[in-house]
This record gives sequence, structure tokens and C-alpha cells, in this order.
Amino acid sequence: MRIALAGLATSHPYTDARTLARHADLVVWEPDPERLRRFTDEHPRAKVAASLAEALAGGPDGVVLTVPNPQVPQALARVLETGAPCFVNKPAAATRAQLEQLDRLPIHDRVLSGSVLRFAPAFAGVRVDRDELLAVRATVRHDVGIWATGYNAWQDTPGEGGGTMVTMGIHGVELLVALLGPAVRLAGAAGATRHYTTLRSEDTGVLALRWDDGVTGTVEILGVSASESYTVTLHKRDSTETIVIEPGDDPVKGLGYEGTIEAFLAMVGGAPSPVPWSQTRAVLDVLVTARERA
Repeated sequence: MRIALAGLATSHPYTDARTLARHADLVVWEPDPERLRRFTDEHPRAKVAASLAEALAGGPDGVVLTVPNPQVPQALARVLETGAPCFVNKPAAATRAQLEQLDRLPIHDRVLSGSVLRFAPAFAGVRVDRDELLAVRATVRHDVGIWATGYNAWQDTPGEGGGTMVTMGIHGVELLVALLGPAVRLAGAAGATRHYTTLRSEDTGVLALRWDDGVTGTVEILGVSASESYTVTLHKRDSTETIVIEPGDDPVKGLGYEGTIEAFLAMVGGAPSPVPWSQTRAVLDVLVTARERA
């Protein structure tokens, strides 16, 4: 099996590769020499491609795509031409223009994108009785201080990578859409800078959501945090249920990276994406709208 890692723009493909290397030969393309060197130091047997075209030449069995958001539509179009299953590291779009470009692509049922958290053992398999549900809340604790140093400035730029509202907010929106489905719209959004004053976006945010059947939801984004964790709270008439996702002793497993790659490998074997694109599209629309309003 041969898997192409097309781009190393964030930390995620480095984590993905540790699981993939147990199952496949790796081909990697990344234009930044320092990022590429970091990858090849860990995976010296990986074949290095000089371009995206070269990485896709010969038909890889699957592609993990991780490029800066403005480049995703064009790069995904190239991957779709191969017919190979593709995992697009989150978020697949961060602006309205990027989302509209994705809408014009022939995205098939073996394209997967979104937050890895939906595959975390603490969350996967959770179901809700909608008739008993009053409201839901997702709290995202993920520090964004590294962006305050200027690292990966495109991620922190609202018009490119969406900033904290999109890049961290996706974790909360994804979890709620995984539970309640894609019939959701944004009711309101706000962001603020409370600590990291050199950010281009924000370090805290809140999104208000409403599903078509009247269930309301809140996503809290806390980008100033000493530890990483994600909480989903289900409010019912007589009780409250809380689901906590934490890295634990094995973050690759605990945060859902391993489960995501297992789902991707099932797609390589011929299975459709376990996440319908309609859900991914709904998540992206909520985030893009939040970015516009905030």
C-alpha cells in the first residue's frame, strides 16, 4: 500500500504518519525544507516527491492532504482527478470564497475531512435521545499561544486560515454536528483577545447554534489554556450528561488521531467515508459564517 502525504502545513500529518507508517509505504511532498527535513528525520524510508504532481503520479492508494487553506481547493481538485480516497486535515475551508470553491468540486464519497475528535474513544459511539434533549454545549480548551509568536501566521489570519474561531472552533462544532446532524445554522458569534495580544485573530470565542427541530447549542473556544481538553454537555429536563475528551497517556489514541486514520484506511480498502460530506459542509458553513459575523 502506498499513501501520499501531500503537504505538511500543520502538525497533524506528522501525527498521522506515525500510524500510517505501520500499514503503508509513505510518499511525502512539502515545499518548506525545514518541515520536510523534520518529517524525513522521523521517516527516513519515505519517498520524497518534488511536487504535488509527482506525489500523485502513479496513483497512490490514498492521500492525506494538508496544505494552507487558500491552497486546499486547487490541491483537492488534483487529488480528486486520481480517484484516490482522500483525508483533508481540518479545516477544509476557512472563508466563504474557499467554501464556494469546494462547492464546485466533484467531491465523492471517499473524501473525509473534519476534527479527529469525533473518532476519540470517549466520544465515538455516543448517541442522544433527541426527544429528551433541551440544549447542548461544547467547550474547546486548546492553547493558541504558539501563533502569538508568529508561527504559521496564515492559520491565525482570518482571511486565510480562519484564526482561532475557525481552526479551534471546528472541534466543538464537529462534535455537536456528529451528535445532532447537519440541519443547523449559526445564531450568533463573538470573539475577543483576552491574553495573547499579538494574535491576528482572537484567543477566545463563542458560537450560538440552532438545529431545525429547536435544539440550541453553544460552542465555547478557550485558546488560553494550560491543558488540552474537550467537553460536550448534554442538558436534559432532569439531568445533565458530560463527555470529556482528553489526551490521556496516549494522545494519538485518546484524541482520535488513530481512529481517524483507521477510518481513512477503511476508505482505502473501498469503504465510503464514515462522515457524509453533508455534515462536513454544514460544519464549515457554521464556522465560515461565524468568522464573517465575528
